[in-house]
Amino acid sequence: MGGYLVKLFEETVDQKVVYKGRIVTLRTDIARLENGRMTGREVVEHPGGVCVLPLEEDGSTYLVRQFRYPFGMVTEELPAGKLDGPEDHEKAGRRELGEEIGCEAGEFIYLGKLLASPGFCTEVLHMYLARNLKHGQQHLDEGEFLEVCRVPFPQLVERVMAGEIVDAKTVAITLKVKEFLSREAGGTK
Repeated sequence: MGGYLVKLFEETVDQKVVYKGRIVTLRTDIARLENGRMTGREVVEHPGGVCVLPLEEDGSTYLVRQFRYPFGMVTEELPAGKLDGPEDHEKAGRRELGEEIGCEAGEFIYLGKLLASPGFCTEVLHMYLARNLKHGQQHLDEGEFLEVCRVPFPQLVERVMAGEIVDAKTVAITLKVKEFLSREAGGTK
């Protein structure tokens, strides 16, 4: 290795908002690299979100099937949604669980966060495991259309590993919950 010590830092020199929408804001920035050169950066500002894996006592969970416009296809995902401004992510997770599948959780376990696409986007996704579920009425947002499917958790893990589930947050939280449950049962650390 050479004698150059990498600082791994870029200094923002200028920012310009190009577009401000309902959900995202697009900026173009000028950044100074550690070697002094200037470069352009495109940044999508996003309020962040939350994803919840609701786990029934029988070991089943719920996926929501919905049409995702950017890809022109139906995806299967765990209940999730964006934060409303500076909203607390646990509160948002409980809200989304109620809205999308009509459940309340007696136990809500934080599993950490995920940087959705850190190369260009500020979105941070917070992940939760919900247990001790009480069922009520689903109450979707206006313009939200989805279908709820109950699946055994081991089947969800298999579908993730087979590449049938492609939503990144669903993949991440499924594998985190699998490991969490293994450790909880006395498995390896």
